[in-house]
Amino acid sequence: MLKGMINLKVEFVDLTRMHNEIREEINDAIMNVIDNSNYIGGPQVKKFEENFAKYVGAKYCVTTGNGLDGLIIGLKTLNVKEGDEVIVPSNTFIATVLAITYVGATPVFVEPNLDDYTIDVTKIEEKITNKTKVIIPVHLYGQACDMDPIMEIAKKHNLKVFEDAAQCHGALYKGKKIGSFGDLTEFSFYPGKNLGAMGDGGCIVTNNEDYAIKAKALTNYGSAKKYEHIYKGQNSRLDEIQAAILNVKLQYLDKWNSFRNVVAQKYLNGIHNDKISLPVVKDGNYHVWHIFAIRVKDRENFMNYMSENGIKTLVHYPIAIHKQKAYEEYNNLSFPIAEQIAAQEVSLPMFYGMTEEEIDYVIQTINNY
Repeated sequence: MLKGMINLKVEFVDLTRMHNEIREEINDAIMNVIDNSNYIGGPQVKKFEENFAKYVGAKYCVTTGNGLDGLIIGLKTLNVKEGDEVIVPSNTFIATVLAITYVGATPVFVEPNLDDYTIDVTKIEEKITNKTKVIIPVHLYGQACDMDPIMEIAKKHNLKVFEDAAQCHGALYKGKKIGSFGDLTEFSFYPGKNLGAMGDGGCIVTNNEDYAIKAKALTNYGSAKKYEHIYKGQNSRLDEIQAAILNVKLQYLDKWNSFRNVVAQKYLNGIHNDKISLPVVKDGNYHVWHIFAIRVKDRENFMNYMSENGIKTLVHYPIAIHKQKAYEEYNNLSFPIAEQIAAQEVSLPMFYGMTEEEIDYVIQTINNY
């Protein structure tokens, strides 16, 4: 422990502070589902699909069992198949790429920007071939990609845009919510997300009615009518209890995102250490800070130092996808920016309910590194 500093323990995330404020509402919502004994495809799911579509500014929302399923079903909805290519950033969670390979297509990696970690739009067009079918911009760590040029490139080359917004609930790009730009957008409701269930969950949003109908069928064994199967679908549905919880929590999402912005601004204003590279918020963006990602060259030493001082940190993500054993066919490729981020990224504590004392302690500890 550093001399003269308060002996604090700061968790990476503590969901109890958020949940304690709405415990009674959540308990009532869960008991309502139990009392009605309607657990699959009931009124809470329908209500959440309507509420979330309205929240992001889309016409339709189709819930799924988890975010990965949302990505797979979205690609199937766009008829992506073997022989097709899908453009994806080289810096993302593996789920984005797993979905591409699960439908038989080929991921084509594009480097990210080093300052904001999202896909470098100036490098997309050079990767387009006659096999390219979809661009997947990943809105990473809570910040939106630069969507205007992405949509222009897609229109020019007659490509579909499928946004991965698993980490961007409530984020804005030029005043417009993420979820209303591309042909489809996927969200995850994993518990640690800005809008998280108390279990797994996900969804797809779209303004295209035909896509919504197809995606809905694909989540339910490929069936729009019982025992009549149009597609080779799967079983991927959000259950009523998770939908009920999400209906409660959606009402507080903007409040929670605003709090995260306060924490982030304190970090950005307060951290002054030449060894630390701070994240950048692009002009016109409203960042929702799912993750506050810094870069440190001597990461292991820094994380050990933070741990010794009672502060938990994590890494998102320590091995670039093209270097993963699961994708050994790409191991010989070089994406130096993604590899640099993978080697240097450190995620600081960021959650609703952090105290002033905890925030100041994180800042002071980093400044003394």
